[in-house]
Amino acid sequence: MVRHALRALMIGFVVLCACLAGMPTACASRDLTPQQLREDLDALVGVIDQQHPDLRHSTDPVELSSKVASLRRRLNHAMTRDEAWRTLATLNPVLADGHLFIAFPDWRKESAQHLERGGAFFPFEVYVDPHGAVFVRSKLGGEPSTLAGARIETINGVSASKIANSLLERVHGDTPLFRSDLLSKRWWLYYWKEYGAPLKYRLRIGGRSSAAVAAMDASREKPLILQIENSFERQFMLELLPENTALLTIGSFAWPDKERFFEFTRDAFSRVRNANVGTLLIDVRSNGGGDDDMWQNGILRYVASQPYRNGSRYALRIVEGHQDEGEVIGEVVRGDQDKWIQPETDNPLHFSGKTYVLVGAGTYSSAILFANVIHDCGFGAVAGVGGSARTRQSGGVQKFVLPHSGLVLWWPRFVLSRPSGAPEPQLLTPDIPLEENPYDPNGMVKTFLQLADPAQHQPDKQFSIGVGTCAG
Repeated sequence: MVRHALRALMIGFVVLCACLAGMPTACASRDLTPQQLREDLDALVGVIDQQHPDLRHSTDPVELSSKVASLRRRLNHAMTRDEAWRTLATLNPVLADGHLFIAFPDWRKESAQHLERGGAFFPFEVYVDPHGAVFVRSKLGGEPSTLAGARIETINGVSASKIANSLLERVHGDTPLFRSDLLSKRWWLYYWKEYGAPLKYRLRIGGRSSAAVAAMDASREKPLILQIENSFERQFMLELLPENTALLTIGSFAWPDKERFFEFTRDAFSRVRNANVGTLLIDVRSNGGGDDDMWQNGILRYVASQPYRNGSRYALRIVEGHQDEGEVIGEVVRGDQDKWIQPETDNPLHFSGKTYVLVGAGTYSSAILFANVIHDCGFGAVAGVGGSARTRQSGGVQKFVLPHSGLVLWWPRFVLSRPSGAPEPQLLTPDIPLEENPYDPNGMVKTFLQLADPAQHQPDKQFSIGVGTCAG
């Protein structure tokens, strides 16, 4: 099985290079035979079976095998690449991990090319709840809409809820809440890949007491998520608020220019010191993760008050290029995280006030590890929306290109338990539960500021800021 998977990996790499070299349209439109589709399925199953460090972390292998058998029966006719994705991606909710899923090789680049060629997308940014109800958030790209908050009942004569639930069957992530949040941000993309990109839409939009059908043009605006991802100023911000409070927004731990990020955080904590801030809110609600060193060197060097580690127990698959001396490629190593990071309490910018981390349905990966450390080590409290992602996180994501379709399987090489080692709660659970307002990004912050004493709203009365243990 390993030899078969490695051979498929090399073939898939050649296919991907051909697509990137100038044949993206051909790769997307050519017919894939049933045999090729089944070979792709075999290849991805082989990689998951042979390379994942702990598959039971997110899924039941028996349920997964049943789903694979069902898929195999459906791969009985020729398909385009997009059709292949629509079929294979139904594995994503079964895999139930934001680091283990079937995806397009580069949906951001493909989306940009679609717009450059005169294409367009669904005209609204939307909010999709976990039950499949779809609501208008704004115009595509973020410009305000008078329809914000209105429910979309039908799209081109088809129930919007039916469409949403069909798309949710293909979205990846830990939980239904995580998947509905991801679909909300990428609705325009998933709709395009399943239903095409018409230039006109007929939408039945419900108000409080009535609904009306409106004819609308598709939008050629750049979707909001793509705008934000490429803007340093929109990802990273510091705002000084009333009552000696500051809001530090950290939208990602994956910014490519790390020195620019570290310079930003140095300046931010300098401003915090000069303003005599007593309460610091660190907003990672939309932070999908990245590299741990960004929060270790960019935030915790100013906040940590005792030695800490990013996790405790781990399961690690040894893969080529990531092995230490004596390790065997392919084996799974289990052990305790023994790398402890020392605090910099003598740092002149060290913050000793109250720290709160704001989390949301989109907080993931390294941002979860960050929230775990803040809580488990007693550096602060976690506030916001929970129940979306596991505290025990997978990571070290690897890429496997399917040999015929060019679709990509992303898979993790390790699974890491939280610093305390506590198995419960399994999902990230804030000390201070706060609701998110999908139509007002500042709504949660406003609610937090209205709490006379946030610590009194913590469900675990045993926990208090500044008291915790990283070692269980």
